[in-house]
Amino acid sequence: MTAIVADTVGSGLFMPITLLYFLAMTDLSLVQIGSALSLSALLTMPGALVIGSFVDRFGPRRMMLIGNLVQALGMVAYLWADSLFAVALWTTLLNVGRQSFWGSFGNVVTAISAPGERELWFGFLQAVRNLGYSVGGVLAGIALQIGTDVAYQSVVVINAITFVIAYALLLDVPDHRVAKADDAPVEGWGAVFRDGAYLRLVAGQMGFVVGMMVLNFALPVYVAETIDLPGWVVGAIFTVNTALVGLGQGIVVRRMTGQVRARMMGLAQLVFVTSYAMFVVAGWLPVWLAVAVMLVGAAVYTGGELAGGPVFSATAAEAAPDHLRGRYLGLFQLSWGVGGAVTPVAFTWLLAHGATTIWWVLAAIAFASAAYLQTLPRVLPAAGLRVTNRAEPQEA
Repeated sequence: MTAIVADTVGSGLFMPITLLYFLAMTDLSLVQIGSALSLSALLTMPGALVIGSFVDRFGPRRMMLIGNLVQALGMVAYLWADSLFAVALWTTLLNVGRQSFWGSFGNVVTAISAPGERELWFGFLQAVRNLGYSVGGVLAGIALQIGTDVAYQSVVVINAITFVIAYALLLDVPDHRVAKADDAPVEGWGAVFRDGAYLRLVAGQMGFVVGMMVLNFALPVYVAETIDLPGWVVGAIFTVNTALVGLGQGIVVRRMTGQVRARMMGLAQLVFVTSYAMFVVAGWLPVWLAVAVMLVGAAVYTGGELAGGPVFSATAAEAAPDHLRGRYLGLFQLSWGVGGAVTPVAFTWLLAHGATTIWWVLAAIAFASAAYLQTLPRVLPAAGLRVTNRAEPQEA
């Protein structure tokens, strides 16, 4: 838990200013930066599958350790990233490390938590992560307000240091591997890709991933460039988001108890749509009122994250067989890789083609995703279970 806080303080510091950092420190245009980030995400998408195999073979803790060191190296290299190629190259390295860490995370949580408590634990650790993000978000707002090259470079250095701290803390975390019986049939990725029901879950997750990418890749540019609000608002939005997740995740899981998982997945999409409408309205208002509406909209947006995050994670973990969970969750993690590849360039393109275009497109995606997710319980029993925070989950 402490390692996750250290890790996310640095990430929360850098994520709000990712695009703005490269706008300030390079001669690249917004679309070029978005293209570089999307290219790097595209190049590293197959890595999620490779890491899933490594998790099953070597254990999740070792892959988490490697992930932190690789992320530290990639972040330091950003100090010398001054071209489209360099940005793409070092972001690729950073993405590999991120895949290694988060591709192992779900395996560890599942191994140390009991069935029926997994929404609670995934939610709790999401709250812990956001505690770190909230601290980082405050610091990001300060860096944006200062706005100098030294301030931006300090953000990069601090983030790299937090990855090293997380590595040191994770050295004492026990490893968890599932022993396979000697007479068990040999299975690999073929078994995973033949599981059509799980593939439908991964496809359904994509709509949620697109919504989750808004905070990192759309809102900072929309706030600072499109509707020209003060720089500190970007950091404030991240702080609102992370603070609400930290304080409210457990409350939301308890309120969701007894509800069908697939319905909560769909509800998360509808909450996102409500926040998109508020972001559109903010662009039509005076600055002082626009700031207030954006902050309230960020709080509403966070509600979608609170409703969807733990439910998707618990469903994905419980729908996977123990001995192949690394591969299954690696495939599930791939949806985040696809989102990371598509959304930076897509969002920047949409932002360049009208102040509100992006929000109408995202609303359409969210509505379609909400409808699709309601079909999951027919083929995937784990999606039809009810949310619980203790004992065994009960079928709907």
